[in-house]
Amino acid sequence: MWLSWLNGLLICAGLIVAIGAQNAFVLQQSLRRQNAWLVAGVCALCDWLLVGLGVLGLGVLIAQQEALMEGARWAGAAFLAWQAWLAFRRVVAGQALAAGGGRVQSWQAAMAATLAVTLLNPQVYLETVVLLGAIGAVQPSPLGFFIGAAMASFGWFFGLAAAAGWLAPRLANPLVWRAIDLAIGIILAWVAWRLASGAMMP
Repeated sequence: MWLSWLNGLLICAGLIVAIGAQNAFVLQQSLRRQNAWLVAGVCALCDWLLVGLGVLGLGVLIAQQEALMEGARWAGAAFLAWQAWLAFRRVVAGQALAAGGGRVQSWQAAMAATLAVTLLNPQVYLETVVLLGAIGAVQPSPLGFFIGAAMASFGWFFGLAAAAGWLAPRLANPLVWRAIDLAIGIILAWVAWRLASGAMMP
């Protein structure tokens, strides 16, 4: 079981640590002090659920739903493009972030946005349900693999929220905040373009 747990921990960590739309969104919400822990928790729970479904053998079924994947691809690209535009608008308008400042976002709005960023990206299904699910299903202990993957996901997202929360009050320079928004906007726009072009599809 321990080998399966280690495989789950390392493989899942390798997939989620790469900076993508989901990580950029968690970082943005955490730096803005906008429901950071809720956002991190939703992301981790979604990963936990999707990996579990994959280990149970639903990966092949998901991969065969071409219409569903295509719809998610275009919806995800549109949503991420909109989020990128909002980030670029903050850069141009000079609306610097302030730790804990800005318009208060409801937890419902934060949850809806997090679910959209997470579940409207077809790659999340390919990575969690299909890839991790297929690897986990053939482990000596699928349960151990699942626990390791879940620990990697929870550790990463909550660690990201904690680190950003610690950094936020120390980033007092408005130019730094604008640079962060620019980087987030570029990441989101790049992922949106890759989704729309089909580069992230098998």
